[in-house]
Amino acid sequence: MSPLFLFLSFVALLSALGVVFAKNPIHSVLFLILTFFSLSGHYLLLNAQFLAAVNIIVYAGAIMVLFLFVIMFLNLNVDTEPHKPALAKIAAAIAGGSLFVIMIVALRDIQLPAVNGTTFDSQIGMVDKLGMVLFTTYKLPFELASILLLVAMVGAVMLGKRETGERNF
Repeated sequence: MSPLFLFLSFVALLSALGVVFAKNPIHSVLFLILTFFSLSGHYLLLNAQFLAAVNIIVYAGAIMVLFLFVIMFLNLNVDTEPHKPALAKIAAAIAGGSLFVIMIVALRDIQLPAVNGTTFDSQIGMVDKLGMVLFTTYKLPFELASILLLVAMVGAVMLGKRETGERNF
């Protein structure tokens, strides 16, 4: 394993824990942005430059701006947030711990394939290869996802449409 992989993994794990344990929601979002950047570094190590760029643009850019806007709009603070009972905290810790144990048991016998330097294709993560696979092998799921997004947009327009004489508060 390369030292860069270990460093990015360490940063990703620490920032993910920072997302969960940060008291301030703004700090939690900033830790999430750091997590996205470290995951983009992992994509670059896997030679998936397009996925790294999309991860930074879409998630660290647009989605995080939306999260920050919602958090600032809601004006969350300690006084308005309801306190969770101790039983809920214990149940959450048990659920998280059991998920961790299940993942460890499921992934313990995984054997990583050996990498052969002579047959390695350096263009595997590029946009043209991704497009060819997307529009040949995965054409039906791609089209179904586009129909699903179209139906969601039509539904949002229909829900947001005002009827004549309807009052909005």
